[in-house]
Amino acid sequence: MARYIHFDWAMKRMLRDKANFDVLEGFLTTLLDRKIKIEHLLESEGNKEHETDKFNRVDIIARDEEGETYIIEIQNTYKLDYFHRMLYGVSKFVTENISQGQQYDNVKKIYSINIVYFEIGQGKDYVYHGYTEFRGINDNNDILRLSLSQIESFGAGKSKARLKPGDLMPEYYILRVEDFDKKAVTFLDEWISFLKTGDIPETARAPGLPEARNKLILDQMSEDERRVYLQHIEDKDDEYKAMYSNLAQGRAEGHAEGEAIGLQKGEAIGLQKGEAIGLQKGIEQTVITGYRNGFSVEQIEVFCGLSQEQILEIIKSHKDL
Repeated sequence: MARYIHFDWAMKRMLRDKANFDVLEGFLTTLLDRKIKIEHLLESEGNKEHETDKFNRVDIIARDEEGETYIIEIQNTYKLDYFHRMLYGVSKFVTENISQGQQYDNVKKIYSINIVYFEIGQGKDYVYHGYTEFRGINDNNDILRLSLSQIESFGAGKSKARLKPGDLMPEYYILRVEDFDKKAVTFLDEWISFLKTGDIPETARAPGLPEARNKLILDQMSEDERRVYLQHIEDKDDEYKAMYSNLAQGRAEGHAEGEAIGLQKGEAIGLQKGEAIGLQKGIEQTVITGYRNGFSVEQIEVFCGLSQEQILEIIKSHKDL
């Protein structure tokens, strides 16, 4: 069986040559469910070609078959603060791609696509889609929509009608690759399976995968390319292990600190509870002693500060009286 290059490294290799864009176009077409054509790449921290670089981010200008323009950001890195990184990347992208003095409606639609190989959040699915939606506070079923003038001015997308503010705002996709554990049924499943295993079965028909099968075979690489690639895989593995080692250490330290704080708080709470229980026992003993010595309930009420009902309850609870 042929061995295929991991997708993160394959992208660095393919994006050097526009003739290889068809693989990535197939992936984007499958994920976004519309035919995507890559126009060109934007310079970013992840588009460097030095052999020691790790794939961090690729920024792409693309169009769909109806001519609408998209800015697509693809990230793949190990970060515990990954959600913040997603937000920062999109925010920076917006501000960098609109010139001073331009109208804000020149901001292009942005898709942030995140291929994640580590634990991120909690959930049962392996592909998540984030979309901005404005709902009423008083009526949760009331979803804010664009006005007719806004739709006329900038809401009519070429590929679909833009009716809500979220249609203009960035959208996020998170592919939790390691959580895919089923047989590939859909085209997107086939891509997720490839991203996880690096294998492309002969039955795979998702857009881009047949092309990848012909272009990403490890054995077709030169000795120098293979050496750099294997070093890249080793670096990624070390980065992955280091992240989880730091996470485990942080959890252990957090547990220890939490245990100490909990013990300290527990002692304080125990002291407060002990004092309260002791005071209650003392009052009960005073009621019993007074009753045994012939004091009436009214008299006990005066020097105990309890109601007559409370005093009678205490007396009734002591059957020996």
